[in-house]
Amino acid sequence: MTEKVLKAIQDYYPDDFAYCYGCGRRNSEGHHFRTGWQGEQTISLYTPLPEHTAIPGFVYGGVIASFIDCHGTGSAALALHRKNGHEPGDGTEPPRFVTASLKVDYVKPTPQGISLKAIGTIHEIHPKKWKVDIEVFAEETLCARGEVVAVVMPSTFLKKD
Repeated sequence: MTEKVLKAIQDYYPDDFAYCYGCGRRNSEGHHFRTGWQGEQTISLYTPLPEHTAIPGFVYGGVIASFIDCHGTGSAALALHRKNGHEPGDGTEPPRFVTASLKVDYVKPTPQGISLKAIGTIHEIHPKKWKVDIEVFAEETLCARGEVVAVVMPSTFLKKD
């Protein structure tokens, strides 16, 4: 059976904030990363395209960094949404996070043509600041580790008329 993310937090972001190249559902050219719950951890799945090649047979590291980045902010949004008593799809708009810090360690070359899985473990630092530890796997092989510190999107990001 193929794993799926059924209720991704990104599916419920407000339209005005759904254009991220990594996870924005409204960005027709983007990756469309989707992050959901898997027990108390978070999961995102993605199969890199052939054009995401670094050298033949291996995925470009920037795509891996982007995957970790969006998985981290999505995971933080899931965690705060749950802390506030909500789940994706319950009719309540989820919080939106931005990246304050991104750290990526490449453990092994990431093979091309294999679905990748990001698993996140979430730690609350402050009500508006969360840290997510992330591992990226190609099948059973750990390819990368990351850490994202995410903060609630500042009101200054809102469009002003």
